[in-house]
Amino acid sequence: MNQDSTRFPILEPFQRFIRAEAAGGILLLVFAVVALVWANSPWAEAYFDVWKNYVTVGFGSAAISKPLLLWINDGLMAVFFFLVGLEIKREMLVGELSEGRKAAFPMAAALGGMLVPAGIYALVNGGTAFASGWGIPMATDIAFALGVLALLGSRVPLALKVFLTALAIVDDLGAVMVIALFYTSELATGALITAGALFVLLIALNRLGVQRTAVYVFFGIALWVAVLKSGVHATVAGVLLALTIPARRRLDTRDFMDRLSSYTERFGQTLPDEADPQSASDEQQDIIHSVEVAAKNAETPLV
Repeated sequence: MNQDSTRFPILEPFQRFIRAEAAGGILLLVFAVVALVWANSPWAEAYFDVWKNYVTVGFGSAAISKPLLLWINDGLMAVFFFLVGLEIKREMLVGELSEGRKAAFPMAAALGGMLVPAGIYALVNGGTAFASGWGIPMATDIAFALGVLALLGSRVPLALKVFLTALAIVDDLGAVMVIALFYTSELATGALITAGALFVLLIALNRLGVQRTAVYVFFGIALWVAVLKSGVHATVAGVLLALTIPARRRLDTRDFMDRLSSYTERFGQTLPDEADPQSASDEQQDIIHSVEVAAKNAETPLV
């Protein structure tokens, strides 16, 4: 039986939900409500104990042992910021933010989104014991902001999604810098220098045309560890890594089309009338492999 024709009706509602654009936003809000209810229930202690469990990654002196909560905040959120950073970079190169005037708008809005809440907080709490907390309302919760947009799906214009994403990420990075400068008791200078050196190295790799994903993964993890050890929030590493991911392909569109036409012609010449359509000769396999290589070179890690 053809695998595509096999259907499991009981799974269809779940599959439709996963494919829906709003699925991520719905899950985010549902679990946020669950967390709020659990944290304010008689079982609140069990809720907080879950996040205090230590998880160790690595071995020996290279091991990092952190509570589960920090792995999520510093680890998974760094990956999230990396993906969002890629989206922003793509939009700045070829999308809604490719014009200077359009790019400046969300940045100005983000600046206002940091200064106005901090100013209101300072006015309300000035002269009290809580006055030093002015940096708390500066950040935008980018995950919830994008989650709400996901709930609205295609009804939200692309320009609005890009604007809010750019605003939120600039706002969050600004808040992270404020925390690092005004609320971090001690920054590890050595780790900061290492992080800076790794960032410069990643930029150099980009300029040299290195496009192997494994290289950026390796040095990206090293950058994340250095930022984590420095005392600055590790999500900064995700954005910095996204900025260094190459945007240029090895083959431009015209070269790719020329090679594809050549490979198609060669492949057609290897098809005698009596050939078995279900099998491929060594020469055909070589041509297919060449097409795969050309397609890979026509792509960019910034996808």
